[in-house]
Amino acid sequence: MNITIESSRIVKPTYKGSAPSTKNHVRLSVFDNVASSTHMAVIYAFNPPTPSNIAIEKGLSKVLAEYREWAGRLGEDAEGNLVIFLNDQGVRFIEATVDSKLRNVLPSKPTKEIQNFHPGLYGVEELVQVQLTHFTCGSLVVGFTAHHQVGDGQAASNFLVAWGLATRGLAIDPIPLRARNTIFKPREPPLVQYDHRNIEYMNEKYAKTMSITSNESNEEEIVIHKMHFTNEFINKLRAKASAGVSKPYSRFETTLAHLWRVITKARGLHGHETTQIRISVNGRMRMDPKVPNEYFGNLVLWAFPRSKVRDLINRPLRFAVELMRAEVVKVNGSYFQSFIDFASFDTVNKEGLISKEDINKRILSPDLEVDSWLTFPFFDLDFGSGSPHYFMPTYFATEGMLFLLPSYLGDGSIDAIVPLFKDNLDTFKMYCYSLD
Repeated sequence: MNITIESSRIVKPTYKGSAPSTKNHVRLSVFDNVASSTHMAVIYAFNPPTPSNIAIEKGLSKVLAEYREWAGRLGEDAEGNLVIFLNDQGVRFIEATVDSKLRNVLPSKPTKEIQNFHPGLYGVEELVQVQLTHFTCGSLVVGFTAHHQVGDGQAASNFLVAWGLATRGLAIDPIPLRARNTIFKPREPPLVQYDHRNIEYMNEKYAKTMSITSNESNEEEIVIHKMHFTNEFINKLRAKASAGVSKPYSRFETTLAHLWRVITKARGLHGHETTQIRISVNGRMRMDPKVPNEYFGNLVLWAFPRSKVRDLINRPLRFAVELMRAEVVKVNGSYFQSFIDFASFDTVNKEGLISKEDINKRILSPDLEVDSWLTFPFFDLDFGSGSPHYFMPTYFATEGMLFLLPSYLGDGSIDAIVPLFKDNLDTFKMYCYSLD
């Protein structure tokens, strides 16, 4: 496969009427500060016929006028606070071609090669990057990267949908809610009710030790496995876990609980060990008052259900589901407000705390982490020729870092991307479709 970069340029916002000042900045919220300070990347594939690069670029320029932060730059204000400078410096826009048909080169799961279809993730000044790669068959792959501290998965997917609307000449609806400096107010006096020092944060010196210890394994020992859970299989899992309860457990809860148990079996852990799973919790519908889905920024904290390995494996599926639900329920409006109270003052800097999101770990065993994109409208991106026929995250070789995606089939089935040690893969395959 030969990829040729045809052009690389900066795209800036296009405004209707007079442009706003480029001298302003917006301070990162407490939720932005605890998000990972790196780019995340996704890959879209579209069947022909596809819109021209010019049309897609014009749509990008239009949508950046509503999502100005993506066209800005990260930096510090005079007080040393992390901010986004609203300077309209623009986003990176790359055009590329491949001397092959899409079906011959695009893998069905994340691999190292897929990184060729999006710009690099490290040492990047731009907060958004786009790469349009055209194939000899007329297909188009769109690689999109976005800095996580500017927006979470909900915000990024909203932006992508809006980009499609702008490209098609339609009004952007809904308009993003840009209120990160006004919406999260600490109480006076603050009321910190939870141990945020050790849940969202940790001591910087200890974090460096953890990072070194967890990266001793060779990346070549980790394999990315993709599995497809049919709607029929998921319904069987739900029926098994929900027998006798008044309200069936969700697709997400039962699928994730099943994966937690199967991966734990495959790892061959000792029964007395403790395993936990880190689950992202969207605060938009949990805060009081609720925050609209169109809020542009980060609004995520995490739940940490944990269990002894022997209990997780030997007890029924419902045991794992109930553990997960109980911990997720705890991350409620009260918890989010407590975090705001803790993180709004100077405690983090004074105590040398850093976000656990920025710990560079390649091995999570005996634990897991999940990024669930089941509710995000990623498949609603439409530049004018219909929805993508393929969508996935980039290559991410961290053992135990799971991604759950809605299948492109649109029938309620789920694709799970599971990085494992090669030595554990055969055992995982043995159990992954078992209802036991």
